[in-house]
Amino acid sequence: MPIANAPKAIALISGGLDSMLAAKVVANQGVDVEGVNFYTGFCVEGHTHAIRRRDQAKPKRNNALWVAEQLGIKLHIVDVVEEYKDVVLNPKHGYGKNLNPCLDCKIFMVGKAMEMVGFHGNPFDFAITGEVIGQRPKSQRKETMPIIARESQANDRLLRPLCAKNLPETLPEREGWINREELFGMSGRSRKPQMELAKQFGFKDYAQPAGGCCFLTDEGYSNKLGDLWTARSKRDYELDDIVLLKVGRHIRPNPRFKMMIARDEGESRFLEGYRKAYVSLRAADRRGPLALIDGEANATDIKLAARVVARYSKQQSDGQSIVNVNYVDGTAESVSAVPFEPYEIPDAWHVGA
Repeated sequence: MPIANAPKAIALISGGLDSMLAAKVVANQGVDVEGVNFYTGFCVEGHTHAIRRRDQAKPKRNNALWVAEQLGIKLHIVDVVEEYKDVVLNPKHGYGKNLNPCLDCKIFMVGKAMEMVGFHGNPFDFAITGEVIGQRPKSQRKETMPIIARESQANDRLLRPLCAKNLPETLPEREGWINREELFGMSGRSRKPQMELAKQFGFKDYAQPAGGCCFLTDEGYSNKLGDLWTARSKRDYELDDIVLLKVGRHIRPNPRFKMMIARDEGESRFLEGYRKAYVSLRAADRRGPLALIDGEANATDIKLAARVVARYSKQQSDGQSIVNVNYVDGTAESVSAVPFEPYEIPDAWHVGA
């Protein structure tokens, strides 16, 4: 429990181990810590864990909320989907390996946290991140640390408890709110120091760091987003667009249209919610996935799409399938389709594979 009149800090909580440890280190020094999690729409755990079939899905929890519960702190969840678009579309510092604007993203997140710090009567005195020098190749390098602090306007009100001893002294340290000797000097990509510290704190069931928490770092997802921009001849997106990129197989037989095909019952149920916005197809005479069509498919394209849907449906000995097609205007038809053989669907049709 923080002491009366204790300094207050806002901690960026991603749901990962580093931000969890950073907040704990500061809270252990008597600082009143609250967390903030910014929702961009690109989070890995935001939808997919709840959509996939239960016997294959990971534990269905929001890791940021879970971290806040373990720490016993209040968590602010802030929707930044619209504001974040400019970060994705026009990153000043460019992209990483894929369409991940990691440095611009960190500047944006810290800047948003700073809106809660030290100005206009806001209650927080400084901000905390779980950054570790050398942990990430794009945003967590020693030369990028001052860039983030400067361009976010955090300056020396930004404390990085896990690597603070490798960085210049900050305002919280100079003011005596934080004892520098109780901070850390971690660096590099090894997770062993964090795991050892987690053990000391008694943290066991924390999120694993592999792959990060953002779909934009994923090559397949980035390819799907790039394909979306190419197909629509503009670099933009809506929340539904980026959510649907997380779901199903994406197959583009030609530039006119793309198919989104559920991989299991959970994804089929999820895609059901979009049937009024997209042409949908599903086998009528056998078990199979729901598929949506994005684009301007003509009559020939619909017949081809029906063959693709039949390919991913339960096969029968007669080699024929009836596929129900439902259009956005409320009309429907049934199409007889011969399922494609697996080898007949070119690799080039698979978007993001």
